[in-house]
Amino acid sequence: MMKLPSRFAQRLPAIAMLAAVMAISGCQKDAETTSTTDTQSTSTEATNSQASTAPVATETAASTDQQVKSSSLTILALGDSLTEGLGVDKDDNYPAQLEDRLQEMGYANAKVINSGLSGETSTGLVNRLDWVSQTKPDITILTIGANDAIRGIDVATIEANIRTAVKHLQDNGSVVILGGMSIYDNLGSEYVAAFSDIYPRVAKDMNLTLIPFFLEGVGGDRELNQADAIHPTKEGYEIIVNNNILPILEPKLKELEELKELKTTDTDNTATTAQDNTTKNKTNETT
Repeated sequence: MMKLPSRFAQRLPAIAMLAAVMAISGCQKDAETTSTTDTQSTSTEATNSQASTAPVATETAASTDQQVKSSSLTILALGDSLTEGLGVDKDDNYPAQLEDRLQEMGYANAKVINSGLSGETSTGLVNRLDWVSQTKPDITILTIGANDAIRGIDVATIEANIRTAVKHLQDNGSVVILGGMSIYDNLGSEYVAAFSDIYPRVAKDMNLTLIPFFLEGVGGDRELNQADAIHPTKEGYEIIVNNNILPILEPKLKELEELKELKTTDTDNTATTAQDNTTKNKTNETT
């Protein structure tokens, strides 16, 4: 048996202990490394999973939004010669220009029905409500009263007719946007003021969206009106559509989109539930 130097023999227990400590330390480091690697791997998988899910959710939302915008949208333009577009080409009146703008905005199946009639009074309009309501409009832009005022018809009668028209349209499921009107001062300041006050009062009482003055920025401007100084030109109608109608109409379109999206979601959920129930019933029958 080989004899070890006495000093080495004395240090042998200490060396053995140091080796054991180093071995344990190495094991711990390997375990920590493995644990860290596993954690990083799990984190990476979770991140990749979230990243792959996010585009799907975005695509689904975009698809739903596109579906809503692609669904049918009917707007009824109801009124007198200002709606009909007396004196301008049929493609230049406000209903035609509004339809073009809506389609440019992505409402591919938007339809604006021109139900303006030259010389129409509020009484005449009330008498044809049953006929125009057959179009089943989602939204109605109602602009009436100017011809009544020109004739000096009693303000109370005009207001009563407008209220009747609004209620009829609402009862048939249409959202009504009321176009405010003003007239020249040739009938006296009291009549002019009383006439102008009809529109905000009716809008407030009947919870309507109001275009404060339908001809804002156009009325009284010779360059934007025809020779009669009453009816807008093509350029005048363009201003009316872009500046007066669309800023009021767009929020209503958003509300309609949200409602249609909810209906679509509810329908999908109902279909899914029905399908699940059918699957369960078949499974039970098989069992």
